[in-house]
Amino acid sequence: MLDLRVVAHILGWVMISVAVTLLLPAGLDWVRADADWPAFVVAAVISALFGALMILANTMPERPDLSLRQAFVLIASGWLTVCVFGSIPFMAYGLSVTDAVFETMSGITTTGSTVLTGLDAMPEGILLWRALLHWIGGIGIIAIAVMILPYLRVGGMQIYKMETSVHEGEAASFTSRILLRLSVVYIGLTILCFAVYWVLGMGFFDAVTHSMATISTGGYSTHDASFGHFESLWLHWAAIVFMICGAIPFILFVRATQGNLRGLVKDEQVRGFLGFLAVFSILTALWLMSRDDGLGFGRALTLTAFNITAIVTTTGFATTDYTLWGNGAVGLFLLLMFVGGCSGSTSGSIKIYRYQVLWLFVRAHLKRLFSPRRIVVLRYNGATLGEDVPLSVLAFLAVFIATIAIFTVVLTFLGLDLVTAYSAAVTAISNVGPGLGPIIGPSGTFQSLPDPAKWVLVVAMLAGRLEVLALLVFFDRDFWRA
Repeated sequence: MLDLRVVAHILGWVMISVAVTLLLPAGLDWVRADADWPAFVVAAVISALFGALMILANTMPERPDLSLRQAFVLIASGWLTVCVFGSIPFMAYGLSVTDAVFETMSGITTTGSTVLTGLDAMPEGILLWRALLHWIGGIGIIAIAVMILPYLRVGGMQIYKMETSVHEGEAASFTSRILLRLSVVYIGLTILCFAVYWVLGMGFFDAVTHSMATISTGGYSTHDASFGHFESLWLHWAAIVFMICGAIPFILFVRATQGNLRGLVKDEQVRGFLGFLAVFSILTALWLMSRDDGLGFGRALTLTAFNITAIVTTTGFATTDYTLWGNGAVGLFLLLMFVGGCSGSTSGSIKIYRYQVLWLFVRAHLKRLFSPRRIVVLRYNGATLGEDVPLSVLAFLAVFIATIAIFTVVLTFLGLDLVTAYSAAVTAISNVGPGLGPIIGPSGTFQSLPDPAKWVLVVAMLAGRLEVLALLVFFDRDFWRA
């Protein structure tokens, strides 16, 4: 049988961490004399008690290493643990269990879909907790993407084993040295983003919450109008820059702080990601200008660059309802939901490197069609790709698309129209945030969806955050055998 004591021990510390984090919105509400502060304190006490019991009941004589199977269990159970205890304040605020779990899962997976309205009038404690959820979710995602997924060989991530300076045996033990460097960069970018927002005219609290939402590519805003609440175009471009930062491999930022700035420029994935954003932003801006003679290129580019970047980085911010741009825009943004940022970042969806590897594989296959005996060596980022990498990418893409299809069908049986069901499935599994259509589009929320549909989307958000395959392994009987 699979030994889960080490997993339970680590989960206990996760609960303790959640309890400590809950004290931040509690303190804010207490200072603001808001009556909601006891709810955060109670949630913190409950989380701390359960965490302490888990640690004491599963004491470890020394710091053990995780096996691959234990790492799979820890990844999934960690997200579920934070979701359960993180939903308590929302229930105390008046949300149903379904809505509270949905909001928490959306936050911790940095999806950004919401069931809440009237954000402008909400207590700051609740708004801060929403921001903290996807901020701590973001650093968790980075740690897993850099240190665990490459060794679990999920979706071709094994090509990034060289991105960490640790040995394979250390990868699943959350090496403190790597985690510390990643955390410093993550916190540093958040502080820098906050400072820029504040200098450019955003209020202090808005700058704090939106900097967390931007770097984590989570997208929770403190306003119903999302980032469109802020009219300054300088703020919009600042957000574009920092959303891109959140979608770039954080290990490259770590190396940049050590003097290797060329890595940010030479990395094929980063160049492909930035080139993709630039091409689609400019072409869409020109198309938008052709539909509106009074729209200048600068304003058009700001609109398209912001909203395209928000979708591709899976941040989910919006400055306008881009579905009103026409059917062409609806089709474009649906396509963009299938494109994510870089590996080792906080963004979701299908990472850019997978499309690049897929193209290398297809091009090699085409060459073999007219030259069957030809040997084609696949190289990416200066390294030779193993034969298992393209197969892993193809398996991931197949499962990803199949999962969207399955969730779409399930949602239609629960009463959702096809557009809402399909875009909800895509945005949940891709961890993008807004869907399409009048109900869950950039100007709508998920509030009106039936409860069964919300629970289905909770599962979809978790599946997407775990890159689908890392969740499917639990349904294999061999996984649980010794």
